[in-house]
Amino acid sequence: MQLDFSARELTIKLVYYGPALSGKTTNLQSLHKAADPSAAGRLMTLETRDDRTLFFDLLPLTFKDRSGLSVRLKVFTVPGQVIHASTRRLVVQGADGVAFIADSQIAETQNNADSFMDLKENLKANGLNLKQMPLIIQFNKRDLLDVRSDAEIAELAAQGREPVYLAVATRGDGVVESFVGMLHLTWSALNAEHDLNKKFGFDSDAFIKRVATQLGDDRPVQEILGQCVGGALDVLTPEAAG
Repeated sequence: MQLDFSARELTIKLVYYGPALSGKTTNLQSLHKAADPSAAGRLMTLETRDDRTLFFDLLPLTFKDRSGLSVRLKVFTVPGQVIHASTRRLVVQGADGVAFIADSQIAETQNNADSFMDLKENLKANGLNLKQMPLIIQFNKRDLLDVRSDAEIAELAAQGREPVYLAVATRGDGVVESFVGMLHLTWSALNAEHDLNKKFGFDSDAFIKRVATQLGDDRPVQEILGQCVGGALDVLTPEAAG
C-alpha cells in the first residue's frame, strides 16, 4: 500500500497468481471489458508468440470515495512458466492482496499445487506471510471436460480459510465476484492495520459497492461475496495466523 497524504490518494497492489495458461490474463481482460470507462485505465499486456504473458499485465482502476480519498487499484498478473521465477518474485513484492487462479482440469492438479507453493516461497522471499495475505482462490475453466467436480472443490474449500470461487473467465463468469472478494479481504486487512476508515472518513462498504457497480454488478455486496463456495471472508489477524 502506498499513501499520498497531500494528494489524498491510496494505491493498492493486487496480484493474480497461478500456473501457466490458467486464465490470469483472461481475468484481467474480462475485468477491463466489464469496467466503466471512467474507472479503468489502459490494460497493458506483454505476450510471447505462444500467447503467454511474459512479464505482467497492469490494469489500473481508480475510484473516488465521497470523503475525497482516491483509491487506485493496480492489478498485475505474473508469468506462469517455470523459467520466469525471478519475475514472479518481483511482481509479488509489495502485494496487498492475491487471487490464485487454479486450472480446474484434473490433469493440472500438480501444476496448481506447484504454483501455490511457488507463491508461498516468493511471498516469503519478499518478507510476506501467506497466512496473513488476503487471498482468494478461483477455479477457472469450469466449462472444459475432465475438470474437478463442484462437490470436490467445495470439499477442498471447506478445508481451508481462503474464499474459493468458480469461474469461466473467457465468458466473464465468476470474474467480478472473485475480484470483489479479493478487494473486500484486502481493504478489510488494510483498514484493520491502518484504521483508514476513521482517519479519512472513508466508507469501505460504499467503496466496495461502487467498485462492483462500476464493474457491471449491481447486486448487494453481500450477495456477490456469497458466491464463494467455501472459505472465510473474515480478516485473519497476525495473531490468529501465528
